[in-house]
Amino acid sequence: MIERRSIFMEQKIKVDFTKQTGKIKPMHAVNNVPCMPYDTHENNLFAKLQEAGVPYGRLHDTGGRFGGAHFVDIENIFPDFDADETEPASYDFAFTDRLLEEMVKYGIEPFFRLGATIENFHFLRAYHIYPPKDFHKWARICAGIVRHYNEGWAGGYHFGIRYWEIWNEPDNTPDVEDNPMWKGTPEQFFEMYDITARHLKALFPSIRVGGYGSCGFYAINTDSFIRDAHSSPRVGYFIDFMDRFLEYCQKNGTVLDFFSWHSYADVEDNVRYAAYARKKLEQYGYGGVEIFLNEWNPGIAEKGRLRDAANIAAGMCALQKTSTDMCMYYDAQITSTYCGLFNFTTHDVYKAYYAFFGFHKLYQLSNEAFSETGAENVYVCAAVDGFKGGVLLVNRNMEECRFSLAVKGANPDEAVCYAVDEAHDFERISWPGSTITMQGNALWYVEFKVKES
Repeated sequence: MIERRSIFMEQKIKVDFTKQTGKIKPMHAVNNVPCMPYDTHENNLFAKLQEAGVPYGRLHDTGGRFGGAHFVDIENIFPDFDADETEPASYDFAFTDRLLEEMVKYGIEPFFRLGATIENFHFLRAYHIYPPKDFHKWARICAGIVRHYNEGWAGGYHFGIRYWEIWNEPDNTPDVEDNPMWKGTPEQFFEMYDITARHLKALFPSIRVGGYGSCGFYAINTDSFIRDAHSSPRVGYFIDFMDRFLEYCQKNGTVLDFFSWHSYADVEDNVRYAAYARKKLEQYGYGGVEIFLNEWNPGIAEKGRLRDAANIAAGMCALQKTSTDMCMYYDAQITSTYCGLFNFTTHDVYKAYYAFFGFHKLYQLSNEAFSETGAENVYVCAAVDGFKGGVLLVNRNMEECRFSLAVKGANPDEAVCYAVDEAHDFERISWPGSTITMQGNALWYVEFKVKES
């Protein structure tokens, strides 16, 4: 018999429930929701997202190509640019209304992208990705949408949507003819962003306005092009565009409440990119803005497999410990190639779903507790609330891994453990105590009773 290979890690994983290091942030947000505009299947996937505590759903590429013709995109909601933007009849809110009603019903806060869906077949014909012919009117149209969803205008709602993102990936490609997101110059985008952000903040000072969904920072690596990103291999342009955008904002005092960026890279690369984004913003005087990795996916090749769950959970744990304020996985639409959460045929959940479910357990505890690991490819994140403590452990090695766990503030031998592995779907298993052996690509959520200090 061949002995199964095991990796032994001499380093301890350490958790200290007596030492709080900040707040658990929404690393388990998503792009979109499973079905448009609601779920008619007996396995209600909106309810599944609610059970996983998904806090936000970013509305971009919503409904498929061209925003499904009727969802979210400015040219879907306001189809005739020459119409009167002060008249409710000029807007078509029907399908977007129904979608947002469903999101709010299940506790998923909309993160509203103002702009257009990516047009990957723009070389046949581009439709909605040209610069608006009047930036000021475009800003007023955006204001009509905010007013509808937050102030009840035009038979609308009082959803209190906080985050409004201007456009997506205008930097996708340096050549206008090749760009599937912005058929204009960088300078045109900067001006449109500035006009729109100022107008929205003047009218609605409590909302958060930002952008622009940067294609990312692959260029700080040498082997940098990620095919899954569907962007230009000329990744240095992404950074050049960011520098020019921030220089424009700094010079003009442009409103920037948050900066958003994208990545389809590995966990440790994303950690480096997050640090780079913060450093860049500080360099231009925007160090205090929120930073969102609001489109990320560790790769579609592992979709439906346990490995995908490990990659996603590891990413959440690692990025929680950076200055990133939120992560939004791309994509939760069941029809999307990038959706690793749900099986399109059966409407059952994949293993990756439990990464979100597990991280939400930490999010519910609110306070991050100190944790660290020296074990290669083993990730940890801990949280505490009063006498409750939780630890998310992820073994991203392909082989089983053995390591020791040192816990301060709780008895390491008294815990309740839930496993996600080839045999378990967030199911309780016996807790081994302070010496742990985890299967390859497994993730565990462990509950502790925290001692009175």
